[in-house]
Amino acid sequence: MNLNRIKLRLTLGYVAVFALIVFFLMAIAVVGFSRELVIQQDALLTQEARHQAANLLGRGHRKTLAEGSDQYGWAALRTGGRVFARDRSAAGLGLPARPLAEKTLENGRVVSATVDAPRGQARVVSLPMRSSGRIVGVVQYARSLDEMHRTVRELVLVLLPLGIGALGLAALGGTYMAGRAVRPVREAFERQRTFIADASHELRTPLTLIRADTEVLYRGLEDSGDRELAADVLAETDRMDEMISDLLLVARLDAGKLPVERGSFELAPVIRDAVERFDRRAGSGGVRLEVDAPEDLVAGGDPTRTGQILAALLDNALVYTPRGGTVTVGARRRGGFVEITVRDTGPGIPNEHLPHVFDRFYRVDKARSRARGGAGLGLSIARDLARAQGGDLEATNAPEGGALLRLTLPAADVS
Repeated sequence: MNLNRIKLRLTLGYVAVFALIVFFLMAIAVVGFSRELVIQQDALLTQEARHQAANLLGRGHRKTLAEGSDQYGWAALRTGGRVFARDRSAAGLGLPARPLAEKTLENGRVVSATVDAPRGQARVVSLPMRSSGRIVGVVQYARSLDEMHRTVRELVLVLLPLGIGALGLAALGGTYMAGRAVRPVREAFERQRTFIADASHELRTPLTLIRADTEVLYRGLEDSGDRELAADVLAETDRMDEMISDLLLVARLDAGKLPVERGSFELAPVIRDAVERFDRRAGSGGVRLEVDAPEDLVAGGDPTRTGQILAALLDNALVYTPRGGTVTVGARRRGGFVEITVRDTGPGIPNEHLPHVFDRFYRVDKARSRARGGAGLGLSIARDLARAQGGDLEATNAPEGGALLRLTLPAADVS
């Protein structure tokens, strides 16, 4: 169990949730601010349009913002759609906006919209002109949206550093909270690891005595049935000893106290030694062992630990390979890594089990694993040993059938 990885995931989860909240609030702030600016803009343009309508209808002269400003413009249309007056900025601001004028005449009320103009987007208010209670035309007043867009951009530039700073504080707070959340798990995990290590050490002594006494008893027995029973006790004692060794190895891996070399070594002799160890067992089970590895591959890591990994992979492959099948160990260099594969011709690994084959105490075929005394630790330990050397271990199914376990280790140059 990698508690540091769990802590990192919790922290990233906290930061991601906070980031979504901050982004959502910033989006609401920007949209709300933009909407408020548009409302204020419409109110201002409506007032200016009324003043301009009053000027055109001869009700005095009121100074409007369009006088002497390129940011504002106006145009006046008859009810038939003909323009009868406008200022010099009108065309650049998209005036007259005839569809808007038609809508104003149809509804008889003020209509506003954003239009695309030659000088960029503009906000236009279209107001009906009335004389003696009758609509005689339409006044359209427009303002360029450049200044509003610039104001919104300035708001975003202010909010972004605040958001980034908030995310930084969220990362610090998330790290602290994740540490507090993981602390009970870490303490429970440490107690479990200590218990496994202590229990394994304590079991070693009585197990050694049982084996020694059973060997003495076996040599003194003459009845074949009694000798067979004593042999079974010895076999079970050996299996228990292997399980205790695995548990001790797991405890040392979790504590980071397992010595692992990080030098360079020739891979071919390690592969040959591992295959030779299982050659007799493969032969008795009717399984053929094949090696397809060049002699010049040099890997970076620990040859002893690599041998342990290969032993676990071969042991697993032989369990699931039927009589008459083949287990092939291959190796090659790929980029900056050396890749070792162990492929069998068994039934393969069901897809629902693939994500869990490296979980501790997990068995794909529980009945078969128990029958041979497996504890479900071999592949888990193998992957931990691979990662301790800077590599990794993956499990897939070969295209032609059977399981394919792929071990990668850092490559080393021949000195």
